[in-house]
Amino acid sequence: TIIALSIIIGTIMTMSSSNWLMAWLGLELNMLAILPILSKPKTSRASEATTKYFLTQAIASAMMLLSSTINAWQTGNWGISELKNKFSTTIMALSLMMKMGAAPVHFWLPEVLQGTTLQTALLITTWQKIAPITLMYMISNNIQPTILVFAGILSMIIGGLGGINQTQLRKMMAYSSINNLGWTITIMAFSPNTALMNIFTYIIMTTPIFLMMTSMSTKTLQNLSTTWTTSMTMTLSIALLMLSTSGLPPFTGFMPKMLILNELISQKLTILATLAIMTSLISLLFYLRVTYLIMMLTPPMTTPSSTKWRAQNQKSQPTTMMTPTALFTTHLIPAIPF
Repeated sequence: TIIALSIIIGTIMTMSSSNWLMAWLGLELNMLAILPILSKPKTSRASEATTKYFLTQAIASAMMLLSSTINAWQTGNWGISELKNKFSTTIMALSLMMKMGAAPVHFWLPEVLQGTTLQTALLITTWQKIAPITLMYMISNNIQPTILVFAGILSMIIGGLGGINQTQLRKMMAYSSINNLGWTITIMAFSPNTALMNIFTYIIMTTPIFLMMTSMSTKTLQNLSTTWTTSMTMTLSIALLMLSTSGLPPFTGFMPKMLILNELISQKLTILATLAIMTSLISLLFYLRVTYLIMMLTPPMTTPSSTKWRAQNQKSQPTTMMTPTALFTTHLIPAIPF
């Protein structure tokens, strides 16, 4: 309870502060509170993931302090909106990207997710991104658009290419997160409100996927291909959620992408919009691969096939959050603000 409270208070403290020191304090509280959760499974992978997470977040925090100190030294002001120095804004943008796991400082995210449980992976890909993205939103007017666009396009490409060959679902979701952050960061330079809408839509889409994978104890594509035996509804739901996350038209995931492309074209950035569409086709490949595996292929029916054993009394009822978020993920398209 104390840990959960610290994580929530840390994020809220960062979101509501107007001073760099308070924002930094909130992020540190948040980071220190999640370390016991990461290291809870007593395995070497969990210890490795915790160490990697701690080191990257500590480096990002140090860069954040350096940036705000240089800015305070030059302007005499610790206010978040007063970040005027170009050198400071560049370092701050990099540190926030490292905090949330966007390219080119994304290397820790797939490794950390692979070493943790599915619930912790859900926490890192959703809640832990809110605070740094809020800070980036607050300083978006001061960051040079070139930096954001470069990092955004790079995140889209790495997120797409990295997820293609993955068989581990947690790593696949990590690359999916990097890809989505690419869209968020790219549009942050031109329309910060659209960027916020994109990230919150992503959080709504990712939550039911992780909850369903937890409920069915599914961690690899091989496990996913046999989930139809335990829960047909959840298996089909995961397939639809994957399509939604990829941004295919009838689903909610298409909404933010369309608004982002609309904004880019209205700003006369057609080449950038075309690049974004091309990179989304790369990521579409691995989402479709999962959907094809679930919905199109006949699962192995022979007895010797190595399917994962699942206890009959295993708790597989949908959680309170799973059903509404899954519905939002597939049916929110009529709510497009046009």
